[in-house]
Amino acid sequence: MRLPPLNAVRAFEAVCRHGSILKAAEELKVVRGAVRQQIATLEGHFGRKLFVRDGRRLVPTGEASAFAAASSAAFDILQRAAYELSGIVPGRIRLGVPSAFAVWWLMPRVADMQANLGDTAVDIVPMTVVEPLQMHPELDAVIMGGEYRPAAGVTAVRFMEDEFGPVATPALAATLSESPAAMGRLTMLASRSVPKLWDEWFAESGTPPVVFSRAQEFEDLLLALGAARSGLGIALAPRASIEDDLQRGQLVAPYGFIARPSGYSLCCRTPDAKRPAFAALSGWLRQSGRGKGSFSAPTSE
Repeated sequence: MRLPPLNAVRAFEAVCRHGSILKAAEELKVVRGAVRQQIATLEGHFGRKLFVRDGRRLVPTGEASAFAAASSAAFDILQRAAYELSGIVPGRIRLGVPSAFAVWWLMPRVADMQANLGDTAVDIVPMTVVEPLQMHPELDAVIMGGEYRPAAGVTAVRFMEDEFGPVATPALAATLSESPAAMGRLTMLASRSVPKLWDEWFAESGTPPVVFSRAQEFEDLLLALGAARSGLGIALAPRASIEDDLQRGQLVAPYGFIARPSGYSLCCRTPDAKRPAFAALSGWLRQSGRGKGSFSAPTSE
């Protein structure tokens, strides 16, 4: 089977990422009609529709989703191969990091990290909603938490395990009994960036789900933790994000923490994984994360 036209694939990949012909056209610096024509060309090549409409977004069909992921990985590989052929070595790494993790774990260590990376600068990009690397071509790497399987062309290095559990101010925690059901009297503080965190804790801790008297949702975990510090209610937090609060006694964990062996992983494109700057970054992360638990060797797909 002959390969489809490269320009058509590039237009298709851009529409998949943005969910919009207009935004894809703006990225590619062409008019919308040109993008529509390229999509029509690709659909003609494969003999099928490649998109369905979900509200105002265009999303690839189930059959086209795998091709969309492979296209993104292929363009990433081509871009980096072009850099190598041109002798261009990027002097900085744009690193996407969950907002709470960046503030409470990474930033207090950033000077040590930079010292270990020498001339390579690291731009830390806080991510309110953490998404896989293949959705962010503008980033060179991302830190992912929880259960995560790297996509094609992405290498993941797990550098730190973590624990998580409910946290509140000492005053609120003092009103609770030994049974987690007592949390129902408090306001549950949740985050849209990790919407299933409470469900995961109930399942993984073997605790029957609690019916809370009230729930309040925040845009990201940083805001939910800030609300917990103010005494508004009880939040579910990864321990790595609140270690300083625990040491200062601002927050306590009335029911302790449970281990999350999935932990945190540094994800980068597989061609980048062997480059000195990325090797130095992953080595520093593993060394700095040792105190929180063991880590695994790199995995890729």
